[in-house]
Amino acid sequence: MEQSRLVLARKVSHYSTSKLSRKVSSMNQQINGLVLPPRIHYRRVAASAAPGTTTTTKSSKFDYDLYVKTKREAVSISLHRAFPPPLKQPETLKMHEAMRYAVGGGRRTCPIACIAACELVGGTQDDAMPGACALEMIKASFCVQDDLPSIDDSELRHGKPTVHRAFGIPTALFAGTALLALGFEHLAARYSGDTAARMVAEVSRAIGSTGLLAGQAVDLGIENPDRAVELETLEFVHLHKTSALLEASLVAGAIAGGASEQEIEALRAYGRVTGLLYQIVDDVADATKTMEELGKIPGQDAMAGKSTYSTILGVDKSREMVGELLVEAKERLGVFEETKALPLIHLANHFANWA
Repeated sequence: MEQSRLVLARKVSHYSTSKLSRKVSSMNQQINGLVLPPRIHYRRVAASAAPGTTTTTKSSKFDYDLYVKTKREAVSISLHRAFPPPLKQPETLKMHEAMRYAVGGGRRTCPIACIAACELVGGTQDDAMPGACALEMIKASFCVQDDLPSIDDSELRHGKPTVHRAFGIPTALFAGTALLALGFEHLAARYSGDTAARMVAEVSRAIGSTGLLAGQAVDLGIENPDRAVELETLEFVHLHKTSALLEASLVAGAIAGGASEQEIEALRAYGRVTGLLYQIVDDVADATKTMEELGKIPGQDAMAGKSTYSTILGVDKSREMVGELLVEAKERLGVFEETKALPLIHLANHFANWA
């Protein structure tokens, strides 16, 4: 394994931070056949900030923590109301309990991003809430799947036992599948016409065989401590596994708010960059944070011999890349008025500061 790490290190040692930035910028231009507007169409909304510092803008009075707390509480209440009443058979009661357990807790990043995007383009929280709840259900369904012994074999999520640990594997499988179905039912039932069709299509692409599941398949294929993993492969995994769902959350919110195509594409690009930023931060945190800070057992990727940004680039170089992506994410929001984009600016800052 040590020899493999040395080979891997030699393969990426020639990458400078500037080269990494160019590779990420190029990758942002095209994914799944979508060509984005050139970067020159975006104005910079904030200066570069190193992870661990706060970017100073005229928005310093914005209370991001209060914003997140308020939105998280609203999502949790709406999620509780979105579940249908269970049938009377004891087995279905257990499945419904597992479904609610799966969406209990967590940062609610995808639904909050959905609401923030909707409000940014002129919509309301009520416009976005059905989509926000649907996305949290769909995200939770994949988390249940990821945690299974045959995939990540995780014992904890959000500081509590994973669904299969708490309810058993069969119930976890049923609950995860039911959450996926309920999420799409919620989108189709709570929106109508072109709005519903576009949102369903967007989320379907994000999680399907050219989106999240493509990243998951490649991720499983590279879980080999003796395999030298290229940086491009790791980027492919996380642009699909992590960025795709955040991107879909933002685009769904924008659609619910009646956004223009220019606004949708700006949010799409922001989501792609911010999702990659988040994944690099998550890799760094897995190598540097405690179980209390993470809400899960740290170092599991390293123990499994799995390649991450921190194992390929090292923690310091990974943090440098986070700083570059933070600037890129804010540039993508340049088509919007800065004061209205504050929730998403602070979301990217929040991720970067965690590194």
